[in-house]
Parts: sequence; structure tokens; C-alpha cells
Amino acid sequence: MRPTTEAELAEAITSAAGPLSVRGGGTRVVPAPGEVLETTGLTGVTLYEPAALTIVVRAGTPLAEVEALLATERQILAFEPPDPRVLTGRTGQPTVGGMVATNASGPRAVLSGDCRDFLIGARFVDGAGRLVKSGGRVMKNVTGYDLARLMCGAGGAFGVLTEVAFKVLPAPEASATLVLECDAGAALAVMSAALATPWEVSGASWVAGRLYLRIEGFAEQIAYRSERLRAHLARFGSFDVASDFDWTDLRDTRPLATADGALWRIDTRPSMATDLVGKLPTESLQIDQGGAVLMLRAAPDLDVAKLIGALGKAKCLTGETEDAPSVSLVEQQLITGLKAKFDPNMVLNGGASHGSL
Repeated sequence: MRPTTEAELAEAITSAAGPLSVRGGGTRVVPAPGEVLETTGLTGVTLYEPAALTIVVRAGTPLAEVEALLATERQILAFEPPDPRVLTGRTGQPTVGGMVATNASGPRAVLSGDCRDFLIGARFVDGAGRLVKSGGRVMKNVTGYDLARLMCGAGGAFGVLTEVAFKVLPAPEASATLVLECDAGAALAVMSAALATPWEVSGASWVAGRLYLRIEGFAEQIAYRSERLRAHLARFGSFDVASDFDWTDLRDTRPLATADGALWRIDTRPSMATDLVGKLPTESLQIDQGGAVLMLRAAPDLDVAKLIGALGKAKCLTGETEDAPSVSLVEQQLITGLKAKFDPNMVLNGGASHGSL
């Protein structure tokens, strides 16, 4: 099924004979069981006001088209969404809806916030076929319950997105990246120190024995800010400074693409990251967002969720089916209640009850 309007989508959901596997470009998640319901028929930019820093897009629109349009006005999605195909090996085009459904956010989220923080409105059809509107199409009109942010990261468990509205930002004029060779434990200490400075670090990642710290902004500020940050962190070692470093590989976790093992994503608090890293093999580990996100390739028989316990939320991204994230009992009760409200017949997401909050 490939509906092209909200009415067709509602009809597809209400007439479903069983669970539906909601799919955008098919690049971000393992398909859920059930009949495939594609959102790629819901495409197009419905509103773009560069002066108001606002864009409204239908959920099935390829992300590349949105980013290309924003580039004509030197604007960006500030949360730097990664390309999931590098790690998953899947084909197809990442869509805006898939990005929102997985709260896909890259290194810049450490400074700007993640996808959820830039979502100002959304329209979706829930599991009962009801059209739900939340937020607004411009920032000043955001009112009511923030169901749009509830949908962000929920993986389609509560509804199928049809349209989303974002705040966008001007693209940075220039950048500089500080690079230091160190182990994972030392990297976390440096990240903590760097992010506590006023120099606005917009990327803090570590992989394969190297730490990367990024500063972005107006060209005339970059040299001063990077040198001040370098001087502040001199006690940790000697940093190299690169003015043309490309963060695409770090954004897409490309260093782990050729590593063996199951792929795990671990979300944690930076304050817990040091204890967490001490429990993990670091040979195929990438630390991102200052320690808030860890991507790990681990032996297939290693139960990472059990290993880390309460130090973080672990989710295996490889396998025949995508594992539900590890959540607390209270969170699971909230998710179960929301699922009963928005998808009482357990139709969406292959009938799975898990989402995220």
C-alpha cells in the first residue's frame, strides 16, 4: 500500500486485516512484520519561509531533497541527521518521516539539540484512522499538548506521520576541528571539559583512538575560539587543528561500517559514560555527542543491554527483527498506555507495543 493523501492513509489503516509494517525509505529500521504500508507517496514541501526559519514537509519526502532546498538559502537542519545506509547497508532514500520517527540526530546535537528539539508541529494518522494535528506550521503558533514530540523517536508505534514542521538555522560559515590521540576514558574527560567552556563546541566524538572537537560559526571567530579552546585543554595533551575536516564520516558512524558483530546504539548521560565505557569493548566503539550516544559493534553473543544495566538504554539495530530499547518499568507503563490510546487494535509497527519517550 502506498497512499498519497491523508484520507487514503486513514482508509488503509482502518481497513487493514492485520498488522501493518510502516515504511518510509526503508533505510533506518528493520521492517516490522505485517503488510507493508509505504509513506513515500506523501511527498513535497508545503511551506518554506527562509526569513522565518521554518519549513513544512510531507513525511515521505526524501531527506536529500529537503537538505538541497535549504542549501539554496544557506540553511540547515541543525541537528545534522546521519545517513543510516552507511551502517545498515540498506538501499533506498532516507525520508523526513523516518528521520523523525527515529529522532535521527548527529554530532551537532550536542550543542543545538536533537531532531525533537527542532520539531514545531506534526500531522499524523493514528492506529484508529484518526487524523491528529499537533503544534503549528510556524514557531509562534505552537500550542496545546506536544504530541509532535511524542511521535519523534516513537518508531511509528503510535501513528503514521503525514507532515512535519521544523525550525531551521543558518549554515555555519566556517569550522575548525581539534584532534587528539587518546583512549576512550581520557576522551570522555576532555569532552566534559570542552563542553563546559563558553567556546560552543558543536561536535565531540571519539573513535579508533582519536578525539574530535568541532567549533563552528562566523569565519572571523573560528581561529580565536579554537585557539582559546586548545589552550584551555592543553593539560590533556597536544591538539592538532584542522580547518577543513569533514565530519560526514563521524556523522554516519562510517568507521564502524566494516567492523564485524552486532550493531548496538546506547543512549546514556555523559556523567555515566565513563562507567559505561569501562564495561564495553572499545575496539569497535564510537562515542558521540559528548558521551550521550555510543555506537558499538559487539560479538553476536554479547547481551549489551544486560551488560550495561541501568547505565544506559541499549538497542540492537541488527538482526531479523529490531529489538525494543531497554526501558524502565515506569517508561514501559507509559508507552503501553499511549499505545492503547493511539493504536487500540495494535495495527501499527507490526503490532509491536514498544516506542520511546
